[in-house]
Amino acid sequence: MRAGFPDFRLGNVLATSFTGTLSERHGDAVERIPTPQRLMDWLAVNGLAVEGCTTAQLDLARELRESIHAAATAAAIHDALPTSAVQVINDRSAQGRAAAVLTPEGKRRWLLSSASCVEDALSVIAADAISIIAGERDGRLALCASPTCQAAFFDTSQSRTRRWCDMNTCGNRQKKARFNASRRKNPGSAD
Repeated sequence: MRAGFPDFRLGNVLATSFTGTLSERHGDAVERIPTPQRLMDWLAVNGLAVEGCTTAQLDLARELRESIHAAATAAAIHDALPTSAVQVINDRSAQGRAAAVLTPEGKRRWLLSSASCVEDALSVIAADAISIIAGERDGRLALCASPTCQAAFFDTSQSRTRRWCDMNTCGNRQKKARFNASRRKNPGSAD
């Protein structure tokens, strides 16, 4: 990744990975797409490469990200979906002209209507959000157990009891905090 920017948190679900471009929402928030170029980087890493992005398109992307986060959070806690978030997700989904194609290797790849069409990429993300929020995919929406994160994530584990949006960050941070607290409580214990 580009120097000077935080790494992306990548997951298996496009929509919830996209909401992870703003992390630690309840702590010291980390914006992972602060510039149009960083949005282009994230899209490329996720198979939606575009050749250009304007500040206005970055604003559309952030609006979609926050709408997906709001709707996924509501769905995870079995609350009513925010009307404004649903409208943004539907609008972004309807405005794109991306097409799914099958590669010779048997993988899905997205074709955007043009190399500079960020709106097409956003429509793919919005459509993914619709499929998970509507319950069309095997898994469940949950919220990260980290008090500073609380990101919505899509749990596809067999037991559907995953607690962390990302074990390598939030999960390890919480385990380390518990370990350090235990050591402070019992300073004489063996390592």
